[in-house]
Amino acid sequence: MTLNSTPALTVAGLSYAYGKKKALDRVSFAVAPGECTILLGPNGAGKTTLFSLITRLYDSREGRILIAGHDVRKEFSRALAQLGVVFQQTTLDLDLTVLQNLHYHASLHGLSRRRADARIREELERQGMYERRKEKVRQLNGGHRRRVEIARALLHEPRLLLLDEPTVGLDVPSRKAIVDYVHRLCSDSGIAVLWATHLIDEIYENDRLVVLHKGAVRADGSIPEVLKTAGAETVGDAFHRLTREAA
Repeated sequence: MTLNSTPALTVAGLSYAYGKKKALDRVSFAVAPGECTILLGPNGAGKTTLFSLITRLYDSREGRILIAGHDVRKEFSRALAQLGVVFQQTTLDLDLTVLQNLHYHASLHGLSRRRADARIREELERQGMYERRKEKVRQLNGGHRRRVEIARALLHEPRLLLLDEPTVGLDVPSRKAIVDYVHRLCSDSGIAVLWATHLIDEIYENDRLVVLHKGAVRADGSIPEVLKTAGAETVGDAFHRLTREAA
């Protein structure tokens, strides 16, 4: 597969503060097409703030964010058209069916009814959810709701998928199914993924890591590169060393 050489996401010199409290401090990194990048950080590291800036829920005057080469501030519509998002808290309408939720989202992105039908079937079949398309979302368990949210985020075929701790609260089999699926998605379709988590077991050996702590990037690179930066033998040990408090 030939991948576009333009980074799916570029974050350059990004800073943000809540009043006098700095949440992000000159954060810079990039995510390449077909790459699964794990944004690894403890609670309070700045992961949610970063996602809020990428999705334009917040705005920062310090630094730049480009999605598939489009500046989110200057080319808002073009940038967000290349973005799919799954937030930590569910945003599905529980009283609508799976199909109704997905058709509503498809209409927001301007997909024709015929195209929407095709894309919905394709994404639900990938995750074994097509037979449940007429069920109301509240009838689904947490893992199946997450599958629907991922399908929804992919309907318009974005270049970048943001996942904000999507496995929180799920049982082990559901978590593993989602982790495996997203990694296959990267290798098969060439989509780029930025996955925010604090769970070490969601990391695959070929993933790229960005370790965020107290709003600053403490390490950025492949797993061997991050291990070298931290002087550690395992990712868990590296995470501990990079995020521990100074004595």
